Amino acid sequence: MVAATETVTLVLGEDSPLPESPADVEDLVRLLRGHVAQLGPRTVQGTSALLRAQQLCSESIPEGYMPSRVYLVRLAEATRELTAHVASGAPDTGRVKGRWHWRKPPVNVLRGAVFTLALACLALAASVPRT
Repeated sequence: MVAATETVTLVLGEDSPLPESPADVEDLVRLLRGHVAQLGPRTVQGTSALLRAQQLCSESIPEGYMPSRVYLVRLAEATRELTAHVASGAPDTGRVKGRWHWRKPPVNVLRGAVFTLALACLALAASVPRT
């Protein structure tokens, strides 16, 4: 959700300029569509915010400077609305009740595990006799 909020801010922020090239518009649209795809399973199917975002994602990027920028802004607004809906505590339908799932560990836990493994390998390498 943080990445979606950052992308929406890139498009809708007060200090954010409109993208200059069509490639910039395509990149931002691709990012926003990815965020909608990730947020979709976390909302109840048929929600107006989800339907609006999915409908905009299914449309192609219009040709021309202004139509493509208007489409980008509309998609960013729909993504912001969907993000707000998910953040408000909408039911998470992506989880199956009664089943246990692994939670993704925080980055610092992974870093600590890698450091410990590297230190153990170093100690093992230092204890092997040289020939």
